[in-house]
Amino acid sequence: MARKTLRKLLQQSKKCVLAPCVYDCASARAVEMVGFKAMMLSGGELSLAMNGVVDYGFSNLTDIEWMVSRISQTSPLALAVDIEDGYGGPLAVYRTCKRIARAGALAVQLEDAGDMEASTGLLPAKDYYAKIEAAVAALKGTDCMLIARTNADPATQLDEGSARCKKAIEMGAEMTTVVKLSNLKDAKYVAKKVPGWKMYPDVKGKDGVPEITVDEAYALGFNFMTMHYLLKAAMDGMLEHGKKNFIQQGNVYTCDKADSTGVRGDSATPLFDPQAYMELEGRFTGRKKDYTIVGNAVEPFPKGFVRNKIEDRL
Repeated sequence: MARKTLRKLLQQSKKCVLAPCVYDCASARAVEMVGFKAMMLSGGELSLAMNGVVDYGFSNLTDIEWMVSRISQTSPLALAVDIEDGYGGPLAVYRTCKRIARAGALAVQLEDAGDMEASTGLLPAKDYYAKIEAAVAALKGTDCMLIARTNADPATQLDEGSARCKKAIEMGAEMTTVVKLSNLKDAKYVAKKVPGWKMYPDVKGKDGVPEITVDEAYALGFNFMTMHYLLKAAMDGMLEHGKKNFIQQGNVYTCDKADSTGVRGDSATPLFDPQAYMELEGRFTGRKKDYTIVGNAVEPFPKGFVRNKIEDRL
């Protein structure tokens, strides 16, 4: 896999690295195609997409590890991973970090809440620091960074959250995030209190105006920013096509619609560059071969999108 570590990407970047929240290999592919350099595996969206249930502690380490391994093996982008509370105490956190790093994650985000039901409450600081210590020990010598996350409410706990982030940096975490940040004012306050690399979480906007821009965030030391859009966009498209096709009792709408890629027909296969697989095979066999679906030709990879080498996705 010819990809940069997230650590190296951040070191070399002269701007804030924007990372969409993905949930499977298809969403990771969409992020790669439009030019993003990093992504975050969302625990919440994974729960919806993989298990069909809301984010309420239903996903476990095995679910996360399974998806991390598949995404990291098929995408050249740097992958950060939300590991919730680490799925238990310090020993569980140590095991989780070891396994997720081996699966291909280049950062893990560890939060200071006890469980999903009590996610608005914070763990006692000493209990959280024990988890931080375990995570730092587990990731030592790997390419995987620790992002120490606090769920502190900026309205009432910003000093406590900032203190936890500062302590986590002192203990060896390479990045921190106050996950409920939602405006420039609070981001400025955190920037004054917390040293080191910082992540601005899940940026939003309204009426065409972002709550904070990447330039504003970067000037404050936030060199990594996450955002959600993929699962909503996917559901939006599936529902749009579904309503039309249900009314038509067929899939003419889908087959005729030229979407953002210009690809027609009923298959997303062209977006995964199948001919590149055949070209690679041809290097071994010496024979030219075209990829088909049940004997039918597949459209070429669409123009205007990033086409990374097939060797980087196998």
